[in-house]
Amino acid sequence: MAVTATNLVQGPATLYSGAFQAAEPADAAVNTTPPASSWTDVGGTDGGVKLTVAQTYTELDVDQVVDRLGSRLTKREFTVETTMAEPTLANLSLALNGGTSASAAGYASFEPSFASSATQPTYKAMLFDGWAPGGAFTRRVILRKTLSTDTAELDYTKDKKTMYSVKFSGHYVSASISPLHIVDQTS
Repeated sequence: MAVTATNLVQGPATLYSGAFQAAEPADAAVNTTPPASSWTDVGGTDGGVKLTVAQTYTELDVDQVVDRLGSRLTKREFTVETTMAEPTLANLSLALNGGTSASAAGYASFEPSFASSATQPTYKAMLFDGWAPGGAFTRRVILRKTLSTDTAELDYTKDKKTMYSVKFSGHYVSASISPLHIVDQTS
């Protein structure tokens, strides 16, 4: 098999957040920055941005045959993970799925939401732009309905940056809207 060198991909991605159901950039606009009116750049990351698609298949079998007869997809989980290198209050709010922010001359504050578990969470859309195979092209990944579902830590240490590690889990949107959309620039 011949290797196509331009199909090898390496490099960072830029992560954006938007409101659930934010206006998505058109596929044809894959090589342009998402509109700031709908999408907020979360800033620097450390360690990359990782998309994971975990699929669970259940085997179909019968007593009379030793081989697996088939499989059915019974669960699928989409996640985007990164470490936000800019520990701003806006990024803390994103990591904690919202809260109350305030600011005035000389200060800004944040308090996480303390609503009951029966309250509907505030879902977000996540978008990241990285490199696509084929040359100097862009790949855009959009998770349309997410929540930050991992532990948020704020560490201050002598010899390390203060950062937020986050994991955004994708959720079902509707019977006609996929929770995940990926588009590659090709020219």
